[in-house]
Amino acid sequence: MAVHFVLEGCLEHDDDASSVASEDILEDVEPAAELDEDTSGEEDAGEDDRADSVASKADTQEPKSTNQFNFIERASQSLNNALQGRSCQTIPPPRCNYFATATQWAIYDAYMDELQQQEMKKEKQKSNKDDDKTKKKILLIETPRDDITQVAKAAKLFERMVNQNTFNEIAQDFRYFEDAADEFREQEGTLLPLWKFQYDKARIMSVTSLCWNHIYPDFFGVGLGSYDFSKQGRGMLLFYTLKNSTFPEYIFPTSSGVLCLDIHKQHSYLVAVGFYDGCVCVYNLKKNGLDPEYKSTVNSGKHSDPVWQVRWQNDNSLNFYSVSCDGRVVSWTIMKNELVFTDALRLILTDRVSDGLDGIEELITASGTSCDFHRQIDTLFLVGTEEGKIHKCSKNYSSQYLETYDAHNMAVDTVKWNPYHSKVFISCSSDWTVKIWDHDYKAPMFTFELNASVGDVAWAPYSSTVFAAVTTDGLVHVFDLAINKYQAICQQPVVSKKKTKLTHIEFNPIHPVVIVGDDRGSVISLKLSPNLRKKPKGKKGRDLVEGPEAEVAKMEKLLSLLRDLGESKV
Repeated sequence: MAVHFVLEGCLEHDDDASSVASEDILEDVEPAAELDEDTSGEEDAGEDDRADSVASKADTQEPKSTNQFNFIERASQSLNNALQGRSCQTIPPPRCNYFATATQWAIYDAYMDELQQQEMKKEKQKSNKDDDKTKKKILLIETPRDDITQVAKAAKLFERMVNQNTFNEIAQDFRYFEDAADEFREQEGTLLPLWKFQYDKARIMSVTSLCWNHIYPDFFGVGLGSYDFSKQGRGMLLFYTLKNSTFPEYIFPTSSGVLCLDIHKQHSYLVAVGFYDGCVCVYNLKKNGLDPEYKSTVNSGKHSDPVWQVRWQNDNSLNFYSVSCDGRVVSWTIMKNELVFTDALRLILTDRVSDGLDGIEELITASGTSCDFHRQIDTLFLVGTEEGKIHKCSKNYSSQYLETYDAHNMAVDTVKWNPYHSKVFISCSSDWTVKIWDHDYKAPMFTFELNASVGDVAWAPYSSTVFAAVTTDGLVHVFDLAINKYQAICQQPVVSKKKTKLTHIEFNPIHPVVIVGDDRGSVISLKLSPNLRKKPKGKKGRDLVEGPEAEVAKMEKLLSLLRDLGESKV
């Protein structure tokens, strides 16, 4: 037996109550019997009394008992959604009746046609493969195939981790090392060698240009070519990062030697490059492939001589200028599918005239070797020539110079505006000299002789009075005019004097690091000691307020001192 429900009652049985209830029931039964007899007699009386009998019956009905449990029954029914029928019918496919007779020769001809088509496809594939092989043979350097495209990003990160562990001491020096010996040196400083960037297939080339990326300060580009113009060959464009010194991030082999490059400051993936054959190209690092996205041709304004300098404009526009030995200063604008050129200036020797045909005098064109645009005035720029002159020019005047400076006895290799002072620029040449100019005066404010051919010079981004130069005897010279106006505060050999020559130098825009290129295709990174990046002191020994205004005031104070003393040369 399984008990499912048990309820304990609260009622008790009472014998007296039951007897009383039975007596009441019997009393009720007797009147009821009498009422039945009366009603039966009334029914026999006739039809006239039926209405009264019905009313009496209604009066004798018992009242309805109230609902003791407060129960209410309610019901509802929801509406059923109306059914809808949908149908669609497709267009029947077209039909046609076809019949043919299959003969043996028809089947043979069909098979022969198919074999001929397959042979044609095989010949095309072979020809394409042969063309690819010939192109690879033409290229001096073959780029390695990437067979790990699925894990390329992970492999790159892993490679950087391995290199960081391998060169951990150099990474620690780059981040934390400060030469404590500078405290005991009054004015001198040192350069600490860090990483050396060398690509094995570029050992026979010279570093012809260097440029840092302003958005990614650990990323820089290297142009490779040759300064021996009797042995011109192919070139290369490499991009390195300080996170991996063993192998370049990007490799672009070129059919002609690279002489200059410039990375756009806002659009850091666009790189303008000038070549020895006169071409100007723009590479897009976001796109795959070895070919440039834009390239000048003979029909689109290509230079007829080597391009020595390319410079992007300071604004956000996709416009850059190029200077070449053919005497043209050309403005290039990137359109959707091509480079549009405009001749901005024609360089002319003002003191030389040649006799042309029929006795008509003809102006001789000058050879441009370098240029730089003003940081604040967009229309103002400087052009250095092979004849040793520097021309101050404007975009608004394409037929004349604003000023001409007799700068050097040999070709002007580099000319650059000061990043802080709007009137000061610097120049260097193979005549062993570095000169600093005020563009309001034709005579140089400073002249430094370095006892060797100067390959390149660069202003420091953190000070208006610090600059560095490299010479062919393997020395790096660092000057600070606020400390010493007569000689360099650091002269340090970086490479062997007999075997290697330094060609270019460039300051990092953020870190206290410079990179130096040589004629063997290698780039060396060096860290500046604290004495080479000192901040000027105030009267009470406190550091002056940092910023462009303080640097301008420092340079202006130096120039005013020279003007008061009447010194034109130091």
